Amino acid sequence: MRVLLVEDEKRLADLVKGGLAGEGFAVDVAYDGRDGLWMASENDYDAIVLDVMLPRLNGYALCAKLREAGNWTPIMMLTAKDGVYDEAEALDTGADDYLAKPFSYVVLVARLRALVRRGGKERPVSITVGDLTVDPAGMRCRRGGVEIALTPKEFAVLHGLARRAGEVVSKSELLAQAWDFSYDGDPNIVEVYVSALRRKIGPGVIETVRGAGYRLEAA
Repeated sequence: MRVLLVEDEKRLADLVKGGLAGEGFAVDVAYDGRDGLWMASENDYDAIVLDVMLPRLNGYALCAKLREAGNWTPIMMLTAKDGVYDEAEALDTGADDYLAKPFSYVVLVARLRALVRRGGKERPVSITVGDLTVDPAGMRCRRGGVEIALTPKEFAVLHGLARRAGEVVSKSELLAQAWDFSYDGDPNIVEVYVSALRRKIGPGVIETVRGAGYRLEAA
């Protein structure tokens, strides 16, 4: 689940990024509105967490520009402001949710998961492929009714395969899904997590398509 965080307070941005990464999100950060607009326009995200008070382009304007361009990625507004008029302005410019600072991190994560589950269009609560069930909102995985414990990164890789079940997903696509924008390490790290998933989930589910990537199939 890939998220863009647009926040000019670097300390807060680092804290939120670290916390979301620990919950299994891949987080890219922009520190001003112009950079945020460019990144949101050039990359695919499951959700955008957007501060209102930003240099160069404020959050309201950034949100409005994305909606005008037909970008319907779910947006959560973060702001130090409070009050019904600020909330109304955020929603009127196209935001999907609103959270005033200081905010509860537990609430942020829960509401962000809800946005990611819904996405820009209606999404199922869970994804079922054969006897395997993947629940993106709860970050839970079951096979044959038996729950399988996965790390956040393992779940992110599995979710990237499950949301495109039956299709070949390349390593680069899985990297974009489960690692952040700045990752420049060995792309073969994907193989490590796929191997771990196979050990935990069992055989006959994740297929290697030589030279192309991986495919999740019903066993």
